[in-house]
Amino acid sequence: MTITDHELAARLADSAGEVLLSLREEIGEAPYEPRELKTQADAAAQRRLAELLAELAPGDAVLSEEARDDLARLDADRVWIIDPLDGTKEYSERDDAGVWRDDWAVHVALWTKQDGLTAGAVALPARGLTLHTGQQIAPRSKPGEKLRVAVSRSHPSSFVKAVLEALDAEPVAMGSAGVKAISVVNGTVDAYVHAGGQYQWDSAAPVAVARHAGMFTSRIDGTPIVYNRRDLSVPDLIVCDEDVVDSVQSAVAHALSLEGQDS
Repeated sequence: MTITDHELAARLADSAGEVLLSLREEIGEAPYEPRELKTQADAAAQRRLAELLAELAPGDAVLSEEARDDLARLDADRVWIIDPLDGTKEYSERDDAGVWRDDWAVHVALWTKQDGLTAGAVALPARGLTLHTGQQIAPRSKPGEKLRVAVSRSHPSSFVKAVLEALDAEPVAMGSAGVKAISVVNGTVDAYVHAGGQYQWDSAAPVAVARHAGMFTSRIDGTPIVYNRRDLSVPDLIVCDEDVVDSVQSAVAHALSLEGQDS
């Protein structure tokens, strides 16, 4: 049976997620070395995705965090942009109660020469959740009077702190980029602003899913995010509810002006 690109993206993300959960289950409550677990997890998830893409999408190009960048992708009609494990730090950690953290993700997106991002899936395996561009995503609740903004649990930047101050927003700390973007989609937060440097695989799938759900996405200067470029870097990103675009962009402009004064 033929499946759509949307369904394939979800299948790929779910399959990699199963591998990642299985690795942690094998450890159980035993002592472990986080660095070794990260390395094993990245490799295992990459291997599963590569095998499935070779079987189900032969001939398509692939851009992955965990594989050599084949620049033939620049001339390809279809390119899968994948992050087998977004949030290796979160994946390899337990909380204070000894419970494995759940704020990590698997990203799978499809870029086409004709339409740009056309399909995508973000799986949050430890939460049993996968959102993709082929499904109807329930509307999120409207933002409240005090906006909530997703911020890094480990290293919030001075830029984001300035945005929070300008918005008088409540920071909500969480892990990986995929978790932050999906938290905008499901209404946990109203915005995700990032200016600390990322790569194409960090945001392609989250942006595809967020756009499909009706969210606003752009670079912090308001320009569109362009994928399958030679330069892998995507330095900054906004994902937010359409109702707060003006407020967020104004706060971002204020934060940028402060950076200009400091330089």
